[in-house]
Amino acid sequence: MSSTSRPLRAALSRRSAAVGRCHLAGLLGLRVAAVGAGVVGALLLLPVGLGLRLLPPAAAALRRCAERAGHRAERWSGVRITAPDPLPRPAGARAVLADARFWRDLSWAWLEPLVGGLLVAVPPSLVVYGLFGLLVQPFVWRLLDDGNWYAFVPVHSTALMVAAAVLGLGFTAAGLLLAPPVLRLHARWGRRLLAAPRVTELRRRVEELTDSRTGVLDGRAAELRRIERDLHDGAQARLVALGMRLDSAVRLLEVDPPAARAALLDVRELSGRALEDLRGLVRGIQPPVLIDRGLGDAIRSLALDSFLDVTVEVRMTGRLPAAVESAAYFAVNELLANAAKHSGADRVDIRLTHEDEGENADAGGPQLHITVTDDGRGGADPSRGTGLVGVRERLATFDGSLVLHSPQGGPTTVTLEIPCASSLPKTSSC
Repeated sequence: MSSTSRPLRAALSRRSAAVGRCHLAGLLGLRVAAVGAGVVGALLLLPVGLGLRLLPPAAAALRRCAERAGHRAERWSGVRITAPDPLPRPAGARAVLADARFWRDLSWAWLEPLVGGLLVAVPPSLVVYGLFGLLVQPFVWRLLDDGNWYAFVPVHSTALMVAAAVLGLGFTAAGLLLAPPVLRLHARWGRRLLAAPRVTELRRRVEELTDSRTGVLDGRAAELRRIERDLHDGAQARLVALGMRLDSAVRLLEVDPPAARAALLDVRELSGRALEDLRGLVRGIQPPVLIDRGLGDAIRSLALDSFLDVTVEVRMTGRLPAAVESAAYFAVNELLANAAKHSGADRVDIRLTHEDEGENADAGGPQLHITVTDDGRGGADPSRGTGLVGVRERLATFDGSLVLHSPQGGPTTVTLEIPCASSLPKTSSC
């Protein structure tokens, strides 16, 4: 397969998948309408008492449909829909009726088949109609009478049949081209109805920041204890031994110069070991290359130290805040270690970009984007203790996020996003 055909095949595959997802979204819209009809039925039965028992499970089913729609929007289009709060427990009919989110879900259930369903029906309809003109009309036009029309083309001759086939090809191409943006538009429309209210989002952000602050404080305390232990058991012990050897050498200088010389040689060896201990301790806190050269060169040094085939692409200008650079450096270091130990990868591609406020206005300001992709066997799961939970907690300190895509068979792609602004260029070559 030539190198030029691979991108075309990949693009065609992505757009064909988008067409299939549009069709699936339309079918799922009918399911949502059925669930919404069940909820309305339960509401109508409230006066006779039966609705008091039917409404809570019907509302819970509708909430599950809304949550799944949000997951599909993020997985298919990258549009994140803030999940609503769960229904009150116990979810009695009174609690359901008092829940403002329930009424938003019900509005979405009735509007989704009408607005969202019609929207996602456009690309599959164009593709199917285009394939009919391209693959069916050439074989059936002779069997039909002069009333055979394809769109605005009366197909009753070979030339008009060719024109219909070309028009069908255009319809098919239009459907394939429109499918991804239509999916994104459908996801954004769903977000307007399904996203949690602003007050709920702010409350959640306060809770998340409180939890992340607590985690950071606990992590800092644990780190300080580790440094204290390393100093006490490592460098401090060697420095105490160094002082004792110096005292011994001083006492031996006048009475036994050869023994004093041997003691001084031991002192030199001990000082070298103490220096190595201190360097190792400092390296664990903040790598010198990160301090001196910046994040881009520090990631390149990780690539050079790894036994995997690692390529690094850096599109950044200037330096980021030191805390952000440190978090990003150790996050990438952990991801490289995961690729080496757990995924069976041979190659890893790392891409760092920084978007300023103008380029990333929709995301709410400048952001650091890091993408780490390996060619391993996939199936990464944060719950299995591969270090991804720690990376996510590290990024949460800066309101950052981690998105994992790791199907069975690979590849595994981890996307890190950290809101931050860069300063003027300094010494980094990135």
